[in-house]
Amino acid sequence: QVQLVESGGGLVQPGGSLTLTCAASGFTFTNYAMRWYRQAPGKDRELVAFIRNDGAITNYPPSVKGRFTISRDDAKNMVYLQMNNLEPEDTAVYYCNCVNHWGQGTQVTVSS
Repeated sequence: QVQLVESGGGLVQPGGSLTLTCAASGFTFTNYAMRWYRQAPGKDRELVAFIRNDGAITNYPPSVKGRFTISRDDAKNMVYLQMNNLEPEDTAVYYCNCVNHWGQGTQVTVSS
């Protein structure tokens, strides 16, 4: 019954912000690291953020460093991705991931 459900995507102008939410269920959330990936059409899936079960965060890739922030709320079984100063290059489907489990994805489109 493992489920990961993303929400919060949408259309935003360049320079705008969005917060993505991943609701997790069906496993012991506090035991696992969580990841956000994104995939644009015709491009490879890209890891954009990683957070350990204890809340430690690894370095963000250069494409999002300084603009994106991952966080988790263990009391709510939620993981978040705060995205600021969005660019057209950020347009992609964003996926929540835990080990080999994936959410359905949420579309983020950055366009004027």
